[in-house]
Amino acid sequence: EYIIRVQRGISVENSWQIVRRYSDFDLLNNSLQIAGLSLPLPPKKLIGNMDREFIAERQKGLQNYLNVITTNHILSNCELVKKFLDPNNYSANYTEIALQQVSMFFRSEPKWEVVEPLKDIGWRIRKKYFLMKIKNQPKEADLGPDKYLSDKDFQCLIKLLPSCLHPYIYRVTFATANESSALLIRMFNEKGTLKDLIYKAKPKDPFLKKYCNPKKIQGLELQQIKTYGRQILEVLKFLHDKGFPYGHLHASNVMLDGDTCRLLDLENSLLGLPAFYRSYFSQFRKINTLESVDVHCFGHLLYEMTYGRPPDSVPVDSFPPAPSMAVVAVLESTLSCEACKNGMPTVSRLLQMPLFSDVLLTTFEKPQFKIPTKLKEALRIAKECIEKRLIEEQKQIHQHRRLTRAQSHHGSEEERKKRKILARKKSKRSALENSEEHSAKYNNSNNSAGSGASSPLTSPSSPTPPSTSVEHAPF
Repeated sequence: EYIIRVQRGISVENSWQIVRRYSDFDLLNNSLQIAGLSLPLPPKKLIGNMDREFIAERQKGLQNYLNVITTNHILSNCELVKKFLDPNNYSANYTEIALQQVSMFFRSEPKWEVVEPLKDIGWRIRKKYFLMKIKNQPKEADLGPDKYLSDKDFQCLIKLLPSCLHPYIYRVTFATANESSALLIRMFNEKGTLKDLIYKAKPKDPFLKKYCNPKKIQGLELQQIKTYGRQILEVLKFLHDKGFPYGHLHASNVMLDGDTCRLLDLENSLLGLPAFYRSYFSQFRKINTLESVDVHCFGHLLYEMTYGRPPDSVPVDSFPPAPSMAVVAVLESTLSCEACKNGMPTVSRLLQMPLFSDVLLTTFEKPQFKIPTKLKEALRIAKECIEKRLIEEQKQIHQHRRLTRAQSHHGSEEERKKRKILARKKSKRSALENSEEHSAKYNNSNNSAGSGASSPLTSPSSPTPPSTSVEHAPF
C-alpha cells in the first residue's frame, strides 16, 4: 500500500491522505487509455515485487505518474482522476443523479422524452448532457462557488435566457431552475463545436478521447480565423455592454452553425461555475475583471484556431510561425509575458486590430436581450463579488509564490555556503575584536601598577563567543 498526500490549492490545511495499491493505479491507467496518451505507469512485476529496492523504485515511478497526470490540464479535471485522488468529494454517480432529476422534471412535460445520457461528452463533472427524442439537448447543472445571485434573481435570469436573440449566440430552447440547479435545452448540433472542428473530433465521443491526444494537429485557414474571431469578439462586446458576465470562453463553448460561430453556456456565470482556464488567469493579478478574463481566454482560443493545439504553457515566450503577423500581434497582446504582467486590451481594442477590422459580417439579425433594471443591478453586484473572489485568490497565490521563492533561495546549496562563509567571517572578526579588547585591558592594568596605583589587579576576561544568528530554513 502507498500513502498519498493530496493538497488542493496553496493552503496546507486543505490537504488529506489516501491509501492506494498498485492495482488501483493500474485500474486508473486503464481507464485513462481512452485519452490516447502514453502515461509513465511503472510496469507490473510478478516475481520479487516485495523487494525493498523494487518498492522504493516503484514509489518514485508512481510519484512521477501522479506528477504527469496532475500537470495535464485536461486529465487533472476529469472525473476519473478526481475520484482517485479525492474519493470523499467525488464518490457520487453524477450521471445517475442528473438522470433522476431530469426524468422527474419531464414527468410533467410530456413534450420531451429522454433517449440516453451523452456520457462524458463535456469536461465538467457535475454538468450532464442527455439526448432527447426530438434531438434537443438538456443540461443538468449544479451550482458553483461563484453563485452570488439570490435564488429568486437566479431563477428569473435562467428563465430569461430563451429570450436572448443574437446572431452569434446559440439559442436556448427552454430553461428552468430551482434553488439548487438549472436545466436548459438546446438543439443538438451534429457538426459539433469549434473545438470539434479544430481537433477533427466526433461530438458524441468522450471529452478525453476527443481532445487529449489529437491524431492530426492542424490550425484553421486564415479567413476562418479572422471570421470566427470577429464573430466571437462581437458577441463578447454585446454581453459586456449589457452588463451580463460571461468568463467562460473556450473552443468547446462555441457552436459551429455553417460558417457562423455561436456562443454557448451563458448560464455558467449565473450558476457560479469555475472557468475552464481559471488555473491560468488566476496566476496573473492584472487579469482581475471578467472582461479581461474573456480577452485572455480569447487568446487561448485564437492560439488553438491558429496552431491546432493549446499553448504548452502561459505566458508564451515566443510564438511559432502563423498564417499572418496580424495573428501573432493579437496573440502577443493576450498571452505574452508583457500582456499577462501589464494587463489585457479591451474587446473594442481587439476589434480595431488589423486581423479583425476588415472582416465583413453578413448577418442582418437584430440582437435582442432585454434584462429588467432590477436584474441588471443584481448582475452588477454578482459580477463584483466574482471579481473580488478572483482578486483574493490571486493575492494568495502571489504571496504563496513569493514565500516559496524565498524559501527555495534560502534553502539552496549556494545560499547555505554563503551563510557559512559569512558566519565564519563574523566569528573571526568577533574573536579578533575580543582579543584586542583583552590586550588593551591588560596593558592598562600594567600601566596602573607601574605608576603605584592601588587599584586591584583585574583578571583578564574570557573571550566572548561570536554572536550567531540561527535561521530556520524549512524544506
